[in-house]
Amino acid sequence: MRIDIITVLPEIIEGALHTSILKRAQEKGLVEFGLHNLRDYTLDKHKRVDDYPFGGEAGMVMQIEPIDRAINYLKSQRDYDEVIFTTPDGEQFTQSTANELSLKENIILLCGHYKGVDYRVREHLVTREISIGDFVLTGGELVAAMIADAVVRVIPGAIGDEQSALSDSFQDGLLAPPVYTRPAEYKGWKVPEVLLSGHERKIAEWRHEQAVGRTRKLRPDLFK
Repeated sequence: MRIDIITVLPEIIEGALHTSILKRAQEKGLVEFGLHNLRDYTLDKHKRVDDYPFGGEAGMVMQIEPIDRAINYLKSQRDYDEVIFTTPDGEQFTQSTANELSLKENIILLCGHYKGVDYRVREHLVTREISIGDFVLTGGELVAAMIADAVVRVIPGAIGDEQSALSDSFQDGLLAPPVYTRPAEYKGWKVPEVLLSGHERKIAEWRHEQAVGRTRKLRPDLFK
């Protein structure tokens, strides 16, 4: 899989792409990243990629020309399954989205910035718009790093224990059940006896009950 990221602040993302699971996935040849500074695709001598909005609204808007050049350059190198724009008003990113994207071969992540992008980018150049929540960040770089991490970690072989990723929260529509490790008792706080019993069926039932209970309490919206 290849993930190309277009950004005005590549330094925000570089560390995340070369750490932990993302680093190991690249070393295993499971994923390849391309990090592209949008300023390299502008013809402006000052490397500006933004301008004032028509109509007099506050803030600055990312220009369509350098974005179009960057995307066209990447498309001249290979075919892409998705060109994704990170934006607060996009579709909500979920574990299901991560699972779906992990099956793609090549994707582009375009990081939003400033007041946003010239809307013609959204109308003509991207195939999908993704949000990680109803709030606004300075730019989409952190969002792109989060999407990359969530997508890559479910690629088979990216993490040592593949069952671990499959048992994460949201994989089955529920929050994950509580987990415990040694010592079995600490300051009088005990691990539930069923987890020490070795009875696989009872443990599985307990875990499911806990997952359902935690989901009803903390995320009742998931039952809809």
